[in-house]
Amino acid sequence: MHPGMTARAEPEKAAIIMADTGEVVSYRQLECRSNQAAHLFRAAGLREGDAVALLLDNTPDFLGITWGAHRAGLYFVCISTRLAPSEIAYILNDSGARLLVASGGLGGLLAEIDGDAPVHRFTLGEERPGWRDWGKVIAAMPDSPIPDERAGIDMLYSSGTTGRPKGIKPPLPDDGDITLPTPLGTVCAKLGFDRDTIYLSPAPLYHAAPLRWCREVQALGGTVVIMEKFDPEVALSLIERYRITHSQWVPTHFVRLLKLPQEVRDRHDCSSLKLAVHAAAPCPVPVKQAMIDWWGPILLEYYSGTEGAGITMISSPEWLSHPGSVGRSMIGQARICDEDDNLLPPRTEGLVSFEGGPPFSYHNDPEKTASVINRHGWATLGDVGWMDEDGYLYLTDRKSFMIISGGVNIYPQEIENVLVLHPRIADAAVVSVPDPEMGEQVVAVLQPEDMADATEAFAQELVDWLRSRLSGVKIPRLIEFMPDLPRHPTGKLYKRILRDRYWAEDFDRSILMKVR
Repeated sequence: MHPGMTARAEPEKAAIIMADTGEVVSYRQLECRSNQAAHLFRAAGLREGDAVALLLDNTPDFLGITWGAHRAGLYFVCISTRLAPSEIAYILNDSGARLLVASGGLGGLLAEIDGDAPVHRFTLGEERPGWRDWGKVIAAMPDSPIPDERAGIDMLYSSGTTGRPKGIKPPLPDDGDITLPTPLGTVCAKLGFDRDTIYLSPAPLYHAAPLRWCREVQALGGTVVIMEKFDPEVALSLIERYRITHSQWVPTHFVRLLKLPQEVRDRHDCSSLKLAVHAAAPCPVPVKQAMIDWWGPILLEYYSGTEGAGITMISSPEWLSHPGSVGRSMIGQARICDEDDNLLPPRTEGLVSFEGGPPFSYHNDPEKTASVINRHGWATLGDVGWMDEDGYLYLTDRKSFMIISGGVNIYPQEIENVLVLHPRIADAAVVSVPDPEMGEQVVAVLQPEDMADATEAFAQELVDWLRSRLSGVKIPRLIEFMPDLPRHPTGKLYKRILRDRYWAEDFDRSILMKVR
């Protein structure tokens, strides 16, 4: 359960294939680079329990650096390159990172965080004054294992969709053996991941799911095909070219794949796919059904979070008999509770919590940690949902996104799931604006396929279309069109940005289109 084992058995096997360039990193190279990285960390004075930060685009070196940190007993803090400089600076300071490796192409961004970066700072690619060249320095390091190997672990920060990023710092593994499987690795093995797996990763590696699933594939000796940037038709061509067997997606990817012209979809052979894993957000039922109709019953959905408090999972055959569910508990036991932490009966909506999952804490924030642990000791990720009599979980939305209009609870996710099905809508978000009479008023923020459709006539057409699909209280009365929504590359929507804009005292409401 470690890429070093494959490096010894099949040294020239591909560990990584970069989709855009075709560059291949063999297991021998991955092993050498991770050993060199571990030596560099030791030379820089980093010891067990210290943190190293990565501010990188998807590059061939990304995973090798994390394996180097792993075998040096370090926390590796992978930071989104899409965050604001102030958020990046906060993570660097909050995590206590002693070393930073950043993409040299982020020059302008690096200039803004220079004063907050750790003393040891390196760039990959373009050189930068005051920063050392990672490639040159690491080339001088030994490629043999360091003498004091000890398993490290990731320390990731939430994407900041609902506030300031929060660091999740799990304890280092009790057993420091770097070859021991992780809980996710055990799940992967049960799902059929093995040395013959060819895995497509279409998302940024700094996000929890792509990072962890790619590393587990390599731990098992498979090959990871990494897209530098997601493009739906390119993704289909990669499945065909490399005979991809396993892949990982978010619902936004599915929506964009399904909106490709039928002749484009038919042009590519996807028959090699054995498993298509998806998560990050609830998938609209019609979208998932369409993907199963296209690819077959190979979709596997899971619900979890960066915190790792628990996980549910559902196969396609299960989902077809429980449409809309995100599955039954695999790690930790899902529970539904009311506002007073009382356990609720089946089909009753409440806060989703996990009993008995792996421990975690928010770094440097004991109050935040305490706020997500109820009186039973069960942890929540902040989502609302319900369970059926068979133990299948159904998500409604995040509690923090709920809109209360006229005393009625409205969950935006349900409205968004319908809006993205309209053929002329590329993306949708539903938030609220303050209303003196109703408390809050529902606003639909829409990205049309063609901005020529950003008209009052089309806005009214959409609302009329929604009336046969949603109850009247859920129909947006205000609409704004945008060329792009503030969406994280992993598919998560930055609703905080939209909501803060609409709730600002100086927001000009006249830009919103009123519909009947």
